[in-house]
Amino acid sequence: MSSSHFGPLLLGTTARGEDAHIDLPELLATRLLVQGNSGSGKSHLLRRLLEQSATLVQQVIIDPEGDFVTLAEKYDHLVIETDTQSEASLRSAGERVRMHRASVVLNLEQSEPEGQLRSVGAFLTGMFEAPRAYWYPVLIVVDEAQLFAPIAGGDTSDEARRLSLNAMTNLMCRGRKRGMAGIIATQRLAKLAKNVAAEASNFLMGRTFLDIDMARAADLLGMERRAAEGFRDLARGQFMALGPALARRPQRVTIGPVETASHAGGPALMPLEQPNIPVDELRDLILEAPPEPASRPRKEPAAPKPDLLAQLDAYSSSRDAREQQQSQQMAAPDPETLWTLVAEAGQDEDAAYRPLATLYQDFQMRARLAGFSRNILPMPQFQTMLSTIRCGITRERAESEAWQDIQQRASRLPDDMQPVYFLLAHAAMEGKPCPDDAALARAYGTHSLGRARRQLTYLEKCEAIILQGTGRHRRIAIIGPGWQTASPA
Repeated sequence: MSSSHFGPLLLGTTARGEDAHIDLPELLATRLLVQGNSGSGKSHLLRRLLEQSATLVQQVIIDPEGDFVTLAEKYDHLVIETDTQSEASLRSAGERVRMHRASVVLNLEQSEPEGQLRSVGAFLTGMFEAPRAYWYPVLIVVDEAQLFAPIAGGDTSDEARRLSLNAMTNLMCRGRKRGMAGIIATQRLAKLAKNVAAEASNFLMGRTFLDIDMARAADLLGMERRAAEGFRDLARGQFMALGPALARRPQRVTIGPVETASHAGGPALMPLEQPNIPVDELRDLILEAPPEPASRPRKEPAAPKPDLLAQLDAYSSSRDAREQQQSQQMAAPDPETLWTLVAEAGQDEDAAYRPLATLYQDFQMRARLAGFSRNILPMPQFQTMLSTIRCGITRERAESEAWQDIQQRASRLPDDMQPVYFLLAHAAMEGKPCPDDAALARAYGTHSLGRARRQLTYLEKCEAIILQGTGRHRRIAIIGPGWQTASPA
């Protein structure tokens, strides 16, 4: 199973009795698809995953049956009842949820199918359109995803279905760069839009009986068609797991216990008691004519809808107070551990092109996984340390007086220019040639070489460097310490 230096989440056990884990940072980057017929244990699996990660990452749960509202009692999730909100307020709330990093259960239980589609479409669209500064990682769990991303039309209007489907497609296809990690669960793969299901890289496939669903599940797991018959033999709570966050090859996983439960209990057999009423009287009682309808009462003015934005603001304030209290009770990491935590947050190949807020949230999650407060390092200090690590400076050299001076000078520059300045300063300190355009572009977080070259001119105008020559013959001098890059060979 996949492993993580900071302790993966424990899902349950494998067929050999070993612990079955899921790597949360990898899951955030690669998304998850859960499939299984009714009664296979999908909701139990989702609840287990949500409980294990509730204190580590922001969560948004799209809940069509009200099964997950009980999470609010233990983990302080904000429950939003969609039947009391307009589309405009839900769209605004989706954006505010990202800004406040609020964990939310979107309860659709009281909404009609048409209203459910419109509510989900509006809310996810608001989340998707949040400003770049708020692209923090967030797990978005969609139960019964075939309702919101159907492969064919149903009883709802084309407009509502299109709104919901577009939002689900954005979540699974374009959400990753915005920190939105989709976890979609469905009873029927055959009813789920293929472009939504195809974007998941991790799979948990439960008990399935229909041939068409077994065939699609086997294709996604890379199994032979004849092996798909095994999906019929899975017990409740057993799933075949595959993916970079789960396992390299399909493995059977039995999901572990959960701490919370749905308000709606499952069906239970009860002894059938015969009524103590004669059959003739029972017939008259059941077939009795309905009473005459009462006169229609005067309609009272509708109660004002709950102020959802005020609820989000109050949620954010109470959460910040709790986090501050928790951080005071937790031990601070040693410098080596802190350095490792920051380095891990920026180790992905495309991390240089991700927003700083996303990387910082990833660092905070890793800090919580390691047992520390998420607020052990403010964002400006995180950016400075991350830029120092990326430019190749060791922790010992970063503590030197010379590099501390460089960091002080960098603090006077715009935030997006500091990584480029650190890269140039390190090359000049070591007496190496000036970094090429590709290295400058990566440090600046762009794929445009021309834009990267222009940063050198900007740094010279800021009196941070002296630029000599162009192209391969370019040399840089760092104003202050006087370091210079070497002449190209």
